[in-house]
Formats: sequence, structure tokens, C-alpha cells
Amino acid sequence: MAAVAGIWLYNKGAQHLVSLAAGALLAMALLRLLPEAQEGLVEQGLSHNSLFVFLLIGLVGFFLLEKLSLFRHNHHHEHDGHDHHHGFDKEEAGRGGWMILVGSGVHNFADGLLIAAAFLTDVRLGWLTAVSIGLHEIMHKLSDFSVLLNAGFTRVRALAYTLACGLMAVLGGVLGFYVLSGFESFVPYVLVVSASSFLYIAVADLIPQINAHKGLRAGLTQAAMLLCGVALVWLLSPAHQHSHSHEMEQHEREEPHALMWSRSVL
Repeated sequence: MAAVAGIWLYNKGAQHLVSLAAGALLAMALLRLLPEAQEGLVEQGLSHNSLFVFLLIGLVGFFLLEKLSLFRHNHHHEHDGHDHHHGFDKEEAGRGGWMILVGSGVHNFADGLLIAAAFLTDVRLGWLTAVSIGLHEIMHKLSDFSVLLNAGFTRVRALAYTLACGLMAVLGGVLGFYVLSGFESFVPYVLVVSASSFLYIAVADLIPQINAHKGLRAGLTQAAMLLCGVALVWLLSPAHQHSHSHEMEQHEREEPHALMWSRSVL
């Protein structure tokens, strides 16, 4: 779905989606995933500071992986153009396209594992994680599609391979769900990895893209969309829903007392 949406959004104000995705990823990492991970780590007898140690390890790990081109989130900056410059090597470009597909497949498989861990923690958290990843993947699949076209793939083949890579997330999700179900003690660690992934993508990839577009009007629009992403996660988060439900229950408990008091007065 992210692949199809990404291609449909090509040149249709997709930069607004970048800001929305950045806000959603930041909110998911800081407001939902890290608190859930910390709760799980504390239940296992670890200190509160251990969360930040694992978070640091995750951030450094994603930095190293990107340097090794396993997670190449912002390769579209280098390959969006389709004009072949002097000395263009079609065979080399084709190999580059296949490397992008391999890296994207691994990345999608990992996304599936992260979504599975979130679902095992809380169903609503799982859906929020899936939506947040989907917002980013729309742009990611758009960039993959552009790279494959530049590498000499036809539009049909590029779309088919991009969709096939997207299905790796389903495989990762199914395997992750069954594996992590038997090893629930690992779920908090996977949540920390998920949070570090979201933070790294937002800060190292999406926000630089946002800052590349200058101007007051563009800045205000970007800020508004980023805040919309944060608000979306906060409003749909399990914590907010729980708080709202608690307030409703308290109101229902207080209502009979108020009714009895009013009758006694009358």
C-alpha cells in the first residue's frame, strides 16, 4: 500500500507528507515506544538508565548501518534525476538498483518485526506503529521507484519489485509475532530498537529534507504538518484513550451521587 501511495503522490505535494511523517515518528518514539520499553525493562529488574544505554546503542547502530548502505534512507537525494550524465554505466546502474531492492527488503523485514513487537505490547500501539512506519515508507518507496527507473527498470517492473519488497514487512511481521510470542522478555528491547529507528529516520533523514525547503510560507506549512503528526499520535495513543476512559468512568460513578443530592434538595 505504501508503494502504491508513494508513486501516486509523486509530485503531488509529497513534501507535506514528509513533515507529517517526521512528527508522527518523533511522537511515536518519545511518547509511546520508549515509555512502553522502559516499563518492560523495569519489570525485568533493570534500572531506568538502561533504557538510554540501549537507545544510544540503537542510534549508533543505525548510523553504522546507513554508512554500510544497508539502510539507505536518503538515497533519493542522489538518484531522483532520470537524465543519464556523461559516462553513465547502465550495467553498474542496474546493479545499484538490485542493491537498493535487497537493502529495502531487509529494511521492510525489520519494520515487520518492530510492528509485531508493538502489537504484542498493545493492539492500539501496534496500529499506531504500523501507520507511522507507513507514512515514512510512502516516501521511501517513492525514492526506491525513482532509483529503479534510473537503473533502467521499466515502470511495470519497478512497481512490481517495489511491491514485492513491501511484502517483506508482512513476512517479518508474521515471523516476529510467532517468535516474540515465545520470548516476550525480548519485546522491550525490540521496542527500544524501534524507537531509535524512528528517531534516527526523523532527525537524520526527514528533517533535513524539510529544512531544504526555505521560505516563510513553506516553513509555516511544514511546522503545521509536523505538529499534525504529533497530534495524530497523541490523540490515538493508548495512554490518551485510557485517560479518556478513566475520566468517563469517574464521571459515571459521580453522576448517581449528584442525582441523589439533587433529589434530596428538591
